[in-house]
Amino acid sequence: MTAESAALRPAVHRFAVDVPELELADYQRAVRLILRHPLITAAWPDERALPRVRRFAATLRRDLAEAFGYRLELHGSTARLVRAKDHLDATQPAVSRTGRPFDRQRYAYLALCLAVLGRAGIQITLGELADSVAGDANRITGLGLDPDHGPDRRAFVDAVGWLEERGVLRLTDGSSAAWASDPGAGEALYDIARDVVFALFRPVRVVQHVESVSALLDRAMTSSGNAERRQAAQAARRAVVESPVVYHADVDPVVANHLRGSALAADLARLTGLRVERRAEGVLLVDIAGFTGERFPGTGSVAQAAVLLAVEMADRVLDPDGRRVRRLVPPDASGRQQALVGQIDAGLPTATLVRLDDTDPAEPWTTENEDGPDETDAASRLPFITDSFLRTAVGGILARYGSAFGAQWHADPDRLHAEAVALLERFGAVTTVPGGVLVRPLVGRYRHTVAAVKPRAATETLF
Repeated sequence: MTAESAALRPAVHRFAVDVPELELADYQRAVRLILRHPLITAAWPDERALPRVRRFAATLRRDLAEAFGYRLELHGSTARLVRAKDHLDATQPAVSRTGRPFDRQRYAYLALCLAVLGRAGIQITLGELADSVAGDANRITGLGLDPDHGPDRRAFVDAVGWLEERGVLRLTDGSSAAWASDPGAGEALYDIARDVVFALFRPVRVVQHVESVSALLDRAMTSSGNAERRQAAQAARRAVVESPVVYHADVDPVVANHLRGSALAADLARLTGLRVERRAEGVLLVDIAGFTGERFPGTGSVAQAAVLLAVEMADRVLDPDGRRVRRLVPPDASGRQQALVGQIDAGLPTATLVRLDDTDPAEPWTTENEDGPDETDAASRLPFITDSFLRTAVGGILARYGSAFGAQWHADPDRLHAEAVALLERFGAVTTVPGGVLVRPLVGRYRHTVAAVKPRAATETLF
């Protein structure tokens, strides 16, 4: 075969094989949509989302199962992506309409609301829902629900608002705001979308039989070499689309091998329309289409402070004239995961635990054949930046770009420092440790960033 004939031969793809090239962009938009919003209803995230997914339902179901091990289910006016999880992720909490991350109380009320709606009829008032949830919550030690108690009522309203946004509850009469202000002064009547309730509340395990949250993680075991390679490839693709950046050191060696290969980049480009950027330390999916809900760099004071802080850290690490930066071995990923498992399991109601006779107690979450980084290996060490340097850097940023930050940030620079570091950690740029942070390779992308202040508009911007 000549080079010319090889170039003219059409590429062979494993995914979207039956999608015409003229419709490929629409298909990729549908893939990005269902990956970003695992639950899609007639109203969530907008009225155009569900038709886009239904248009390619058969191909999506096949490709998502083969590429990621996910299961796409469609019921009535609802599409639900059931994802396989390889590890716990604390960076994507449910949030209220006001942007407040859910805490244990709000998650508990959300689960109890779904349980009540699952056994309710086609309509329910907000007061009836609150009474039923309170009846269940008050039987749980340490939870409870008193609608006349302000913090309890606000937490319950946040859970109901989450359900309203996604179309589980549709307001038909009254006002939920009036009830939220004073339960005795108003009432609200809701229609219940039973297909959405069914899609949301259908656990594959009886909760009373779950002895640890780690039992809900994906642990497929196979004896076939081909099946193991397929599962490792799926885990690699899942890691790239679910995490801002994936470092080879943070995953199993067999998964890292797939991350280094060219097939992964080609597969994800075909599926999502996004480009995979590969470096020696890891890979990331370049978001040029608004794939993720939160982007970095982004807009707003915290996001822009985080970029400028990354520049400061990169300059400190690479400064040839400065004092040498201390390097430390990063915390073991499995140890951090185990700590998160322990925090979640601390809320497990052991009094209702029912252990099945034919099952053994759940073993603690571990990563097989994973040894921590060798402390003698200098390549595994990361630069350590102290909290004092970060606070000084934030103060310098506020002084240099004062007009770009609101008065509330100048009055509370420690809060800006804390939120900027938290954002950097969510995107895999740093790892917090006692006394400071460890700088990860992603920070190097921003070491040549040049900032220019523009006049402040109604919304906060920096660049």
